[in-house]
Amino acid sequence: MLHKNTLLCAGLSAAFLFAHAPLASAAVVTSLKPLGFIASAIADGVTQTQVLLPDGASEHDYSLRPSDAKRLQNADLVVWIGPEMEAFMDKSTQSIAPNKKVTIAELDGVKPLLMKGTDDDDDHHGHDHGAGENSDDDHHHGIYNMHLWLSPEIARLSAVAIHDKLLELMPQSRAKLDANLKDFEAKLAATDKQVGTELAPLKGKGYFVFHDAYGYFEKHYGLTPLGHFTVNPEIQPGAQRLHEIRTQLVEQKATCVFAEPQFRP
Repeated sequence: MLHKNTLLCAGLSAAFLFAHAPLASAAVVTSLKPLGFIASAIADGVTQTQVLLPDGASEHDYSLRPSDAKRLQNADLVVWIGPEMEAFMDKSTQSIAPNKKVTIAELDGVKPLLMKGTDDDDDHHGHDHGAGENSDDDHHHGIYNMHLWLSPEIARLSAVAIHDKLLELMPQSRAKLDANLKDFEAKLAATDKQVGTELAPLKGKGYFVFHDAYGYFEKHYGLTPLGHFTVNPEIQPGAQRLHEIRTQLVEQKATCVFAEPQFRP
């Protein structure tokens, strides 16, 4: 049950239909699929939405293609978390006008909700930097946990921001945009309640995750993770760290361990 509900975006995907629009007609371009679910719900019946990151790709190691850069420049609205999450978009978004982009991490309502990222010193145990490695890369997430879409409240604030930007761009569609936002908030609240009910019996059951990404979800639903394999999924945990994890798994009697298909320790 926990695996089915670990990502809030799974609930959102069940609630909203996401349309893959042709490149030429995409008016809203989002960096990641969870943001695409939100944007497509708000833009439904008004304009089309497209996700930049291909299925199966990770924002942690993706490289922007020339066609991606063109798509961003041609979009009426770009929605992304910010440079600490999608570093591959940083340069391309700098030339986009403020009224044509939504940077979720910089929204006034979101800033007070940001959670500090877990100290990644543990990931350096047993990991020796070889020639040419830069230890600064280990901190690519910066100070805060940037997996913001896993917070229901930040998801709602993101929807409001997308609604407001689209309203500036397409004031003739106010009635439809307002109705879409109202519908999104109602469905999000219902999904939030359902997920909370389903996860309630699992409070207090310890588990490990591969990537330290789920803090907002865990805090909101009162879950109790025992630990994680890595903060930066591009850096494999060293032998000492793996030994510590194995010891914790046994001593703390973890109920389960969650892996990620594109990253395996």
